[in-house]
Amino acid sequence: QLQLVESGGGLVQPGGSLRLSCVASGFTSGNYAIGWFRQAPVKEREGVSCIGASGASTNYADTVKGRFTISRDKTKNTVYLQMNSLKPEDKAVYYCAADLNYSRICVSFGADYWGQGTQVTVSS
Repeated sequence: QLQLVESGGGLVQPGGSLRLSCVASGFTSGNYAIGWFRQAPVKEREGVSCIGASGASTNYADTVKGRFTISRDKTKNTVYLQMNSLKPEDKAVYYCAADLNYSRICVSFGADYWGQGTQVTVSS
């Protein structure tokens, strides 16, 4: 069974950091582009960042550029999202997703596989 599991969310003060992990099981995620998305209450889902299968291509939303970094460790079938200088507006449920098509996941924000999400709360 193909599965993506996110972890690493939690409560952090403004200016703090968190590292989210997305672990794939049931398939070799190294063949897939992986994206991080987020959805805050009463807001539409937003693409945050994505990384190509090789790791050479990355993309970031303007709202997180310079603060978030996406990376992948193929030996662990895991993609990370390092989030620094967190702001209250970063509060959301963060999801990872996987798709064979980089453009689909990084431009169209579509994907074949989705995780269940991890909550990130930024508050003092």
